[in-house]
Amino acid sequence: MRIDRWVSQATDLSRKQVHAALKEGRISVNNGAVTSPAFPVRADDVVSLDGENIKAAGARYFMLHKPAGYLCATTDAHHPTVLDLLDEPNRHGLQIVGRLDLDTTGLLLITDDGRWNHRVTSPKRECAKTYLATLAEPLVDTAEEQFRQGILLRNETHPTRPATVETLPNNQCRVTISEGRYHQVKRMLGAVNNRVIALHRERIGNISLDPTLTEGSYRPLTTEEISSI
Repeated sequence: MRIDRWVSQATDLSRKQVHAALKEGRISVNNGAVTSPAFPVRADDVVSLDGENIKAAGARYFMLHKPAGYLCATTDAHHPTVLDLLDEPNRHGLQIVGRLDLDTTGLLLITDDGRWNHRVTSPKRECAKTYLATLAEPLVDTAEEQFRQGILLRNETHPTRPATVETLPNNQCRVTISEGRYHQVKRMLGAVNNRVIALHRERIGNISLDPTLTEGSYRPLTTEEISSI
């Protein structure tokens, strides 16, 4: 791997800051100063910054309890982003695994493992996602069958994949889908003459939101959770 990418992933330095450090002679490999950003780093090399050895970055996997009002983006001029909630080095190297709307809360997965991200989000994998929705009106009796059959959403040519909806007390329902179309849960419930007041994601695949996580808090995924997808 190129030295600029290696150091950027292992520290909180941006690629631009790494380039500056290289020019200033602050980075060394095996006790020899390196100035070229393209210098290749091997697995057994010892990389130092300002005389301190740097530990190679491993893949990172996090579960975040997303609050409302945070955007699923790396940067935004108008809203705080979910990455602002993470106290981690090299936050700009992390990827958001599937997105939630600005006003939607609940389980969000974040990683820098692109292959794992693809396994979770690829339509071919049909990874199930479960949401708790609070509705404006009681759910109609035909909704369960309509969801099971798939719903043709407005401005689309193919119906949704079969989904499930469970009626709950207090105008709530639990929806499980296996794809990720734009505003899909809200649009499906709109198609059965209802409106979502609040939406909360509870589960992705075999990973459930940790009940001990308060809104805005996060934790690393366990080995079992990572391997479950």
